[in-house]
Amino acid sequence: MAPPEVALRPAAGHHVGVRRFAGLVLLCLVTTVHASGGDWPQFLGPSRDLVTSGENLAQKWPDAGPAVVWKRPVGQGFSGPVVADGKLILFHRVGDDEVVECLSADTGEGLWIARYPTAYRDDFGFDEGPRSTPTIDRGHVYTFGAEGKLQCRDFKSGRYVWSVDTRTTFKQDKGFFGIACSPLVEGDAVVLNVGGRDGAGVVAFNRANGNVLWKATKDEAGYASPVAATLGGHRYILSFNRAGLVALDPKDGAVRFTFPWRSRSHASVNAATPLVVGDSVFLSASYGTGAVLLKIAADAKPRAAWSGDESLSNHYATSVHHGGFLYGFDGRQEERPRLRCVELETGKVRWSEEAFGAGTLLAAGDRLLILKESGELVMASASPEKFAPLGRAKILDAECRAYPALANGLFYARDKGTLVCVDLRGGGAGMPSDRR
Repeated sequence: MAPPEVALRPAAGHHVGVRRFAGLVLLCLVTTVHASGGDWPQFLGPSRDLVTSGENLAQKWPDAGPAVVWKRPVGQGFSGPVVADGKLILFHRVGDDEVVECLSADTGEGLWIARYPTAYRDDFGFDEGPRSTPTIDRGHVYTFGAEGKLQCRDFKSGRYVWSVDTRTTFKQDKGFFGIACSPLVEGDAVVLNVGGRDGAGVVAFNRANGNVLWKATKDEAGYASPVAATLGGHRYILSFNRAGLVALDPKDGAVRFTFPWRSRSHASVNAATPLVVGDSVFLSASYGTGAVLLKIAADAKPRAAWSGDESLSNHYATSVHHGGFLYGFDGRQEERPRLRCVELETGKVRWSEEAFGAGTLLAAGDRLLILKESGELVMASASPEKFAPLGRAKILDAECRAYPALANGLFYARDKGTLVCVDLRGGGAGMPSDRR
């Protein structure tokens, strides 16, 4: 039975009311989960690195842009959509409720909806919806609200399974912009950067019942999410918290190594997720911090191959790796950051598109899909030679900050009031429609 605060009902044809918002910083944050091909079941995609393969995408777009398959209004929040088994999960705020909705990925029609009350208020007067992106794993959906409520629901029906109020349980601080860690499923654990007291910096919960498996560190949470990776032959949970990187043993949370990396400014946050490439870890932050490439050997001692604030300093958007090069945004969101290509092994800037503006990006084969905050979608070659756009289309309005999803050739993205599905498949299989 769901607890009293949860209302569960069918959502076919349901359209939510929209409350507009203005935001300053994207604070959606996120590892490898058990997913079928073509799915995008968590923040940053199937492998939690913004890379997807096997997508049959059109080589070019019509002059009018790719076809819009469907769109629908959404409530507040920076939470991105996730997709698995033909279903899409949307996590947003409508009125005084945080709402979890399951939609048909092909049509946008509602399948089920669940909600619970929230009293979250943004201290800066910006968006008051959830920040973290859900995770779909082995028949369950895990969400983490702006006030720290972790919930597990049945993916097929929306049935309540368990929940933990982490702010009450671990006495975590509200932070600048609420709580924003996207759940990581590693084995039978759901891992979160909680930033709680009494050694609850990172907490692992049993994915089946929500019981605490282990707690680790005294670190305050930032706005990056943990990832899981094998480095130097060892499996780690990598948590990029407010102070820097900490590597934990997934079995018991034992600290294996740390690497301090943060700005001296109190107002700073570490928001870009650690990017793992082979036995290397790329960290990047703004506020004068810069980037570093760490080499992790079997002795579990991180060694910096290069570092500095001249290459690729990510404010919030995680960079993507392709063919030995990093592609990402350099500079503060409010200062029109540059889009850059940087050599992974040296940090050398190969090209820089000045005043490009903030956004997010992912790699699909040899192409980049870049969603600008203005709502413009750009397709470009993932080439270190030059910035080579192949297509541009306005698919959303401004203040588009949540991470998108790409599943089976369909691109799902949201701005402050609309969720849209755009057909990027070769052959243009989608039909334009407007489901409002």
